Amino acid sequence: MRIVSEGLRKIVLATVCWIACEAPANSDSIAPTVPTPGGFTTSEWGANAFAIPVSALNKQQAEKWAAGKSQFNESWVVAPDPSGVWGLGPTFNENRCAQCHVSNGRASAPQNGADAERGLVIRLSVAGQTKQGAPQPDPTYGDQLQNRGTHDRVPAEGRVVVTYSSRDATFEDGERVALRVPNLYFEDLNFGPLSPGIMTSARIAPAMIGMGLLESVPEATILRLAASQPVDQRGTPNYVWDYENERKTVGRFGWKANQPSLRQQIAAAFLADIGATSMIFGQDNCPSAQKDCLHVPSSTRCSGETGCSGNYRPEVAESRLANITLYLQGLAVPERRNPGDSTIERGEALFMQAQCSVCHVPALQTGETSEVSATRNITFHAFTDLLLHDMGDELADNRPDFQATGREWRTAPLWGIGLLRTVNGHTDLLHDGRARNIAEAVLWHGGQAAKSRGAFRAMSKGERAALVRFIESL
Repeated sequence: MRIVSEGLRKIVLATVCWIACEAPANSDSIAPTVPTPGGFTTSEWGANAFAIPVSALNKQQAEKWAAGKSQFNESWVVAPDPSGVWGLGPTFNENRCAQCHVSNGRASAPQNGADAERGLVIRLSVAGQTKQGAPQPDPTYGDQLQNRGTHDRVPAEGRVVVTYSSRDATFEDGERVALRVPNLYFEDLNFGPLSPGIMTSARIAPAMIGMGLLESVPEATILRLAASQPVDQRGTPNYVWDYENERKTVGRFGWKANQPSLRQQIAAAFLADIGATSMIFGQDNCPSAQKDCLHVPSSTRCSGETGCSGNYRPEVAESRLANITLYLQGLAVPERRNPGDSTIERGEALFMQAQCSVCHVPALQTGETSEVSATRNITFHAFTDLLLHDMGDELADNRPDFQATGREWRTAPLWGIGLLRTVNGHTDLLHDGRARNIAEAVLWHGGQAAKSRGAFRAMSKGERAALVRFIESL
């Protein structure tokens, strides 16, 4: 991302957020056209804008990145089918990563009356927590509804149909907007009803760019950000379980910041979405009520050369997990578009005046240590604080996730948002894709963001357009 323009910089310097983000002392001298150091930006603004490797990778990393890209797009199959990677299922949502993250971008919301699929999953839980503090899975359907099963072996768990009702929102100048409210209907449940008091949450697949930078922000920086924010807008970290290191730590990935690292996020997605085990999550997703799922032969005990031996091995090989982790760590971020445009500069100032930047913090800095050396000591502009914020009743899913309440969501990064239509052919936003554009997304903000929403509603039509233009330029 490019450095913010002079008008925004002056306003940012007046806020505590800029101090907490540890902006470099020489940031005053950096023009808005200068890309983030370290080769983490790309000038590609077309359909491949989210698919460019960072230029800072060395030869060995570049080869590993290319392998990870291939594996990210590779289909999984049921053994002994020779057409893909063994380990799909027994139940699953999709058969490859790229079906949800098309071109590394954001999935679209279902049309009215369509099934939740291709990047929209439905999380499930009942009251209580696991011993690690995670949501307690439904005893019959687990923690995510799988809408596909293994042919002639294991049935799908069921499906979810999404419909939309309408709710009007009005700007102070009289303009009205019809917001769409998603409704979930569970159909064809093959193992009986969901548990009484079931909690559900629809989660859309997000864009994948810049994740190596977000992973490299020191935990101390995230905590200082929370301490620096105004009390009525103060974010909180989500302390989650690191399964490999067996400890609690600050989460930063996922809609509720429920994953501490890219590696664990990827392993969790392999298990929940594809049904593939790894050294982090070694058991198939088979709740005790699903007898066929429990008894189906597993490819974790099979080898292409020796057949089924009974010796455990993970379906997601360690090399595959490492390659895909580096692939996502090494995806570049598109440069800002037309940052010197007068309308965009006006939108920058309005963004700050509306206090959007309290949560969507303009600048973050990576630390001195990280798994990928190219991510060290870089100031970048994702416009997030990686913290949880209360977004009000209207956006609440009422499903706690570790320490995140049912009203809290992690501040979503804004970079690349203006290229969604180019990359993915839509502009669906928020955790379930309900907002069809940036203006609708702002109008859904409540809770700690209610003042910012109020400021947006009070703007003139031209001012609202300028603020949207600014966000689209990021």
